[in-house]
Amino acid sequence: MQQKALVRSLIAAGLVTALIAGYSRAGVPAANQPQAVTAPPAVTAPATQPIAGAQLPGFNWIVEKYGPAVVNITVSSNAKMAAKANGAPGIDPQDPFYEFFKRFQGQMPRGGAPMPRGEMPMHGQGSGFIISADGRILTNAHVVDGAEEVTVKLIDKREFKAKVVGVDRKSDVAVLKIEATKLPIVQFGNPAEAKVGDWVLAIGSPFGFENSVTAGIVSAKGRALPDESLVPFIQTDVAVNPGNSGGPLFNLKGEVIGINSQIFSRTGGYEGLSFAVPIDVAVKVQEQLVATGKVTRGRLGVTIQGVNQALAESFGLSKPMGALVSAVEKGSPAEKGGVEPGDVIVKINGKNVDESFELPAQVADIKPGGTAKLEVIRKGKAQELTVTVGESKESKVAANDNGQQAPGRLGVAVRPLDADEQRQAGVKGGVLVEEASGAAARAGIQAGDVILSVNDTPIQSVDQLRSVVSKAGKRVAILVQREEARIFVPVELG
Repeated sequence: MQQKALVRSLIAAGLVTALIAGYSRAGVPAANQPQAVTAPPAVTAPATQPIAGAQLPGFNWIVEKYGPAVVNITVSSNAKMAAKANGAPGIDPQDPFYEFFKRFQGQMPRGGAPMPRGEMPMHGQGSGFIISADGRILTNAHVVDGAEEVTVKLIDKREFKAKVVGVDRKSDVAVLKIEATKLPIVQFGNPAEAKVGDWVLAIGSPFGFENSVTAGIVSAKGRALPDESLVPFIQTDVAVNPGNSGGPLFNLKGEVIGINSQIFSRTGGYEGLSFAVPIDVAVKVQEQLVATGKVTRGRLGVTIQGVNQALAESFGLSKPMGALVSAVEKGSPAEKGGVEPGDVIVKINGKNVDESFELPAQVADIKPGGTAKLEVIRKGKAQELTVTVGESKESKVAANDNGQQAPGRLGVAVRPLDADEQRQAGVKGGVLVEEASGAAARAGIQAGDVILSVNDTPIQSVDQLRSVVSKAGKRVAILVQREEARIFVPVELG
């Protein structure tokens, strides 16, 4: 059986779509040909049927009013090709095309030039929508994450180079900024008011076809997906395809209630299961990204799992509910607050935890240092615990406020080292590289490196790294620690 996969709907380089413009079908008459019409026998409608003449809702006014606020996003970056002699770039060894690429890797193409190694240009497309008249745009993080250049195209064909204000991978939300004024904007709605079965509308650029409109209904709310733990997705059956990512999901009032983010598919194309980030989640993220360049979330330090009927009976619950704590991190806020493995968290600050996936989102909304009052079931009895919430460790994109390149002149996702990590590495301060792209990757900086200084300026925080790089010239010397060795890496920022 073909394995199901959650597919990020971002157009990759080299994607080719064959469009068949016309087709015929047995039993379907050709257009504009006269046909004999026989009236069907009269049928008396029962009183319970809908009123005759009832029509489906029209969406044209939404498209006319808010379509101009939807933009096409084009990104470019340099992707690393496999350096191994027998490898194939970016392809699973089990894929049928793996052997094809492996056979031809390193051979001389027509003209005698060697195949490129190291990096190759990649291009992608997505969608977004304008939320402020001075050019602030919301889109998905996966649309622009790792991009070195982002171009925004408006419906009137104007194009702008965009600055990546910030990227938050956990919510799949990113904020862009273009230099323009008096732009059309969308209006926000309340996702909580949306009901399963409500009509919804998507506008985006599937496969590069700009301002394409599709419609459907809300299929479910509060969906947790396997690779996401913080977003209660809105599920719809709206046709969403590669390139729709980052586009708006409208209700019948013309209000944006979500950002189209993912599809569930066996083929990589639309199969009737689309997922959108609720707009209230996205707005909270963009406010933090604009204000501080990062997203701060609360953290308990527990590993949780769902509760089925068998576990509910085992732990003395009246029904399957809550989040079962399977592990508690040593020294974590949860441990200090008395949480133990085997506890079932059923309430947090007075709010029920019906499903396990609800807990991380509720904890994330609590500011670090705030209080979480937990009601847990321990050995069949209810108990209340008070936990002082810690701060979640997040990757942050450094130097993304320069605006010359996105996601930054340096192109690294970093986070601070905690006290234990500093002690183990034998350093004071420094930031850990979790991802490297762009200028940093070209210079040889890689994930796992610890950045200690830039041009002899010791680095103590992500913000300091961002500040030092933004003020630097075209070249910087970065001191990194890799395992037990320290080396200076010259980086050409451009």
